[in-house]
Amino acid sequence: MTENHRTTIRFSRRDTAKFFKTLNSRVNEYFKENNIKKTGNWKLHLKSVIMFSIFLTPYFLILTLDMNQWLQLLLTIVIGVGMAGVGMNVMHDGNHGSYSSKKWLNKIMGASIYILAGNVYNWQVQHNVLHHTYTNIPGHDEDLDAGRIIRFSKHSQWRRFHRFQHYYSVFLYGLLTLNWAITTDFKQMRSYMKRKLSYGKFPNPTKEWSILIITKIIYLSIWIVIPMVVLDIAWWKILIGFFAMHYTAGLILSIVFQLAHIVEETETVAPDKAGTIKNTWAIHQLFTTSNFATNNKLVNWFTGGLNHQVEHHIFPNISHIHYTAIAKIVKETAKEFNLPYYEYKTTRKAILSHFRHLKALGQNPELA
Repeated sequence: MTENHRTTIRFSRRDTAKFFKTLNSRVNEYFKENNIKKTGNWKLHLKSVIMFSIFLTPYFLILTLDMNQWLQLLLTIVIGVGMAGVGMNVMHDGNHGSYSSKKWLNKIMGASIYILAGNVYNWQVQHNVLHHTYTNIPGHDEDLDAGRIIRFSKHSQWRRFHRFQHYYSVFLYGLLTLNWAITTDFKQMRSYMKRKLSYGKFPNPTKEWSILIITKIIYLSIWIVIPMVVLDIAWWKILIGFFAMHYTAGLILSIVFQLAHIVEETETVAPDKAGTIKNTWAIHQLFTTSNFATNNKLVNWFTGGLNHQVEHHIFPNISHIHYTAIAKIVKETAKEFNLPYYEYKTTRKAILSHFRHLKALGQNPELA
């Protein structure tokens, strides 16, 4: 990865207590002792079938069965739930290379993002490179950038309307994937290509632009054109269904993402004038990341381990299927080295913390 016009970020290399070396050794030992791979297993494969079923079955039911239009609308919401489920459980592991030990299978599962309204190249740069490398660092982690509308960091400029952001933000969260589908991917590709960013070898720009345009045409054909041709209902009702699907998925994904990094305990860390971060990369992850509801089996299962963000950020190449097992090792090692391990016992507590944090960030810094 290269950065042309921004401050180069350097993480401290001083870890005299050797936290990450110790933790990495212990986690590797866990997999070796239990003779298991760090990638996905049959549990992940079964979950993939279930998630794709929740996502795609309602779509085919809407197209093939004569049903009440309110039921059709309800099914578009179910599609949205499945869309979030595929994104968190299948696409996410695939694009991290942790779904399988087989590269081709990771590519196929990662490519599921194309029917979720996204783009592989953009997602890998924005998520794998910028977010995972520069977690909660303003100006580098684009997850902190909400286009001035929401103030996610104390380092961001304050505006008067931010006083109300803990009220209006939740309504904007549902627009996440709709923005992907319509505008975000084009803006990101133009920006990333210009900055020559990539996850691995820099790709051919013409090829990537072609993939983006072709997959967008196919995407809109599947979710808008085909229903308009097949179904005997008004075009605007199709668009309402499309919006309901996206709003459901966007709301789920946004809230899960925010509970990992934008809560009261986690820090947003600005580098010094030389571009240096005070901690090593692994220790930085502990200060900027939080878990939630890790003892809730349903949350664990549905969020694809994204409620185990501490484990995911330190070991992004390990499948989420294993996070519950290695969490104890990570927690105990962090405690041993007198480092933070942030977690909220329930999803409710994490959500309340997020909106309290938004409220605090929405206050005028000069008066606070």
